[in-house]
Amino acid sequence: MATDEIPDDEEPIFAIAVAAELAGMHPQTLRQYDRLGLVTPGRTQGGSRRYSLRHVKQLREVAALSAEGMNLPAISRLIELENTVRGLRGQVSELEGRLQREADRRSRVFAAGTTGSVVTLRRGTRVRRATEVVLWRPGGPSDEVG
Repeated sequence: MATDEIPDDEEPIFAIAVAAELAGMHPQTLRQYDRLGLVTPGRTQGGSRRYSLRHVKQLREVAALSAEGMNLPAISRLIELENTVRGLRGQVSELEGRLQREADRRSRVFAAGTTGSVVTLRRGTRVRRATEVVLWRPGGPSDEVG
């Protein structure tokens, strides 16, 4: 990563001591949360914990919820649900992109050329009325069944 780039929220870049300082906690607390599965950091090849900005935010959230009286199993369930929602949002976004690309691909108009051949036109293309006639538009009003 170049020095002028801002790290991705998911990129595990902080050692445990740095993450603990950023979260306002003791490193032993982070180890305990990792053992409990509350906040599970990435690992280096040597096995050292590496925390991302998202992990630091989660640690702060755990501390705040704990200070408000929520127990650790409830906090663990909340984080699990948040992770599930984040994954589902990613899937929805990816599917919406695929759907839009498919809609763009299918957004065609067919016309008959002067020789009787079928000509595909892009949406918004004007048809020269003297030489071509529009026959069918997929998904257009003429496709609706009454």
